[in-house]
Amino acid sequence: QVQLVESGGGSVQAGGSLRLSCAVSGYTYSSYCMGWFRQAPGKEREAVAAIDSDVSTSYADSVKGRFTISKDNGKNTLYLQMNSLKPEDTAMYYCAADSGRCVGRWNVPDFGSWGQGTQVTVSS
Repeated sequence: QVQLVESGGGSVQAGGSLRLSCAVSGYTYSSYCMGWFRQAPGKEREAVAAIDSDVSTSYADSVKGRFTISKDNGKNTLYLQMNSLKPEDTAMYYCAADSGRCVGRWNVPDFGSWGQGTQVTVSS
């Protein structure tokens, strides 16, 4: 059974940085499309970044140039480095995964496995 466990969330002032981690178990990690999503109160869950098995990456326009998604296959861990954080980045952040390539995947229904989330709060 696939398990995703996020960590690294917290509270930070605007302009600060955080690194989220997602520990992955239960499948052949390197052959999956992995992503980070976020959900702010009262808003729909939205994609932030995705990384393919060939390490090609995609980003939401709102985080391009500030966030970096990466993975360490040896540690079975997915990361999201978040720099220059803004108050509008405040949300619950979720790790997601599904088998196959990332091409055409950018929405919640495209991912079958989810973590429990980690809270990120950015104050002005």
